Amino acid sequence: MAIEINKEVSQGTVEQRMVYESGNEMAAYAAHQINYHIMGYFPISPSTEVAQFLDLMKANGQHDIKLIPADGEHGSAGICYGASTAGGRVFNATSANGYLYMLEQMPVQSGTRFPMVLNLVCRSVSGPLNIHGDHSDLYYALNTGWPILMCRDPQAVYDMNIMAIKLAEDPEVRLPVIVASDGYFTSHQKRRVQTFAHKSDVHAFIGEQPKQFPHVLDRNNPITVGPYMNEPDYINNCYQQSVAMYNAGEVFDRIRQEYRVLTGRDYPILDLYRMEDAEVAVFLMNSSSEIIKDVVDQLRAKGIKAGSIAPNMIRPFPQKQIAEALKNVKAVTIGDRADSYGAHGGNMTMEIKAALFTEGNRDTMVISRIYGLGGKDFYAEDGHHLFELAIEAVQKGRVDVPFDYYGHTPGDPNKKPERVIEPMKYEDLKTGLITVDKDETTGQLKVKVPPIRQLTKKPKRLAPGHGACPGCGIFSGLELFFKGIEGDIVALFHTGCAMVVTTGYPYSSHKATYIHNLFQSGAATLSGAVEMFWERKRRGELEHLDLPDDFTFVMITGDGGMDIGMGPAIGAALRNHKMIILEYDNEGYMNTGAQLSYSTPLGHRTSTSNVGKHQGGKLFHHKDTPQIMAATNIPYVFTGSEANPQDLLKKAAKAQYYAQNEGLVYGKILITCPLNWLSEEQIGQSLIDQAVNSCFFPLYEVENGVTTITFNPEEKNKRIPVGDWLKNMGKTKHLTKPEYAEALQSFENEVERRWSRLKAKHENPYL
Repeated sequence: MAIEINKEVSQGTVEQRMVYESGNEMAAYAAHQINYHIMGYFPISPSTEVAQFLDLMKANGQHDIKLIPADGEHGSAGICYGASTAGGRVFNATSANGYLYMLEQMPVQSGTRFPMVLNLVCRSVSGPLNIHGDHSDLYYALNTGWPILMCRDPQAVYDMNIMAIKLAEDPEVRLPVIVASDGYFTSHQKRRVQTFAHKSDVHAFIGEQPKQFPHVLDRNNPITVGPYMNEPDYINNCYQQSVAMYNAGEVFDRIRQEYRVLTGRDYPILDLYRMEDAEVAVFLMNSSSEIIKDVVDQLRAKGIKAGSIAPNMIRPFPQKQIAEALKNVKAVTIGDRADSYGAHGGNMTMEIKAALFTEGNRDTMVISRIYGLGGKDFYAEDGHHLFELAIEAVQKGRVDVPFDYYGHTPGDPNKKPERVIEPMKYEDLKTGLITVDKDETTGQLKVKVPPIRQLTKKPKRLAPGHGACPGCGIFSGLELFFKGIEGDIVALFHTGCAMVVTTGYPYSSHKATYIHNLFQSGAATLSGAVEMFWERKRRGELEHLDLPDDFTFVMITGDGGMDIGMGPAIGAALRNHKMIILEYDNEGYMNTGAQLSYSTPLGHRTSTSNVGKHQGGKLFHHKDTPQIMAATNIPYVFTGSEANPQDLLKKAAKAQYYAQNEGLVYGKILITCPLNWLSEEQIGQSLIDQAVNSCFFPLYEVENGVTTITFNPEEKNKRIPVGDWLKNMGKTKHLTKPEYAEALQSFENEVERRWSRLKAKHENPYL
């Protein structure tokens, strides 16, 4: 993270410097100045950059924060909670579905009163999948017991992060705090930001950690964290938490005044703009709240008494302040960037109505509009529309449409998506060229596959129109595997590159039936579809569809999907559903910007395992997923490679047989990602071949517990040193330099250890 710094005259009492950076960069910058003890994290757009920037600064020795890459957001929340109980300062960042995945951990942390700071970079909660900004994730946070600070721009992201830790640790609060900013609008757009010039001034402001509170590392004061609690103790605990939440409003008000003296910047609970004599007003949060101020000025120039309200804090909700601000307002339009489905308004609408009712204001008319969902931009003309609704209500003396969406468009029947490619013919998919027979005496499968050229007429399962990067190995690898599958399939794709680049609505590259679900739910989802298929067939409900008996269910995962999705995959394996899990391994979370995955090998450079003076890439070895899945005792596990096509075809045919007749199959294929491997597009197959020949990615199968190496580079006199593979990729060529000799040796030793164990299993069927 390279921040351009210029000294400027500060309006406050401390020396400050001006930078020009984004909201994500400023969250990371504030965190590095605070120098948290721990950050547990997991990549998800648009918050991922926070961890990336911190990792880059860590590689350059700019802070001491221990960055812990989790196996999923649920895991990252657990890491943060555990770290909090151990008495240190803790930080995290997430968005959207990732926040929902950690949601059950949120009340645990607030209910047991352990402080930390979480940056929620707000994004649409799918489905359908949308990675752009609205407040649908933020509204889920309202009932978790965390104070919530709001950030309209990168300056506020920086300032609120500095104030948040002080708020969280205050003895009257002792709660974890959310700092919320708008995904992409604030997180990625660069602005001029003033920062503390010296970390010492940051530390002086936030103060030392309070020492009087218990933690699990005090051997002289052992404590029980999170006990089982019945009534009346539980309601008492909740009452104390409620008191602390309301205290947070008063404490924040004190903290922001201290901060104003130091920096010259003020963040009152409500940001009121020209509300002194306003008769019509608009309430908006975060990034939109700055745009509406220009609209207010334009209306004022026309003689209309307009004003705007934006909260800097929504938990605790500033009920009295809002009621006071609206006491003379005749009509207010409330813009919610998320719906509370079925409630006749978004969450802010409901809470503002409650505030008016509670404080005895029955006169101000309220108009509710849902706007800006999924990253839909908000412009000045949109602000004018929201004011027009309030002005019209004042003129008529009533609100004709209290609740509606704004910015949606009716569907055009003439633009209804039409089928472009007709369904594939079964007779073209069932070539008869691939046969799998079981020897009833030995139990072994006899597989016959033709040369690939004889399968060229077999239809591709995916149409050529997709948005993958040049040289991407996903689809050539998948199509080669699918060549070995006869007949119809139902495919489920995890979130990842393969999903994102093939399903941009209203288009789809999938010629076979396709389902999407998130990383953590894919295996469970497909297992449900599998069991429904067989149960409906048993009941005779599908006879009219003339479904073939060789219907095959395949889950495609990749981009780290077997990290966050590992638990459900193991669950599906233990239940032994008749399905295939096929992982394309590109060694990272490529769909979110090339962060490290547990499949990323030791020493490899990613955007969260940077290379610098103090760090040489990923710090731990890659996960051996095939061996983990083999330990579940499923019928068939295999690895495959596009560089060994006949081998992969045979394994695909076997996979189909086992998935149709015996149970779950897991397969893993290594594929190239030139963009993030920093390699030449044209050498993709060569890189895969080198990975196999170096024994980093050995080709083998585990059939009913018996391991067989299907290609041994040593026997073929093709084995090469691991370094010969690494030197051809920009992400790993640093490992061939003398200063990283120790890391390279560790990597080579691990490759050799796994290869030796595999050979031992090959030689002994009981291993």
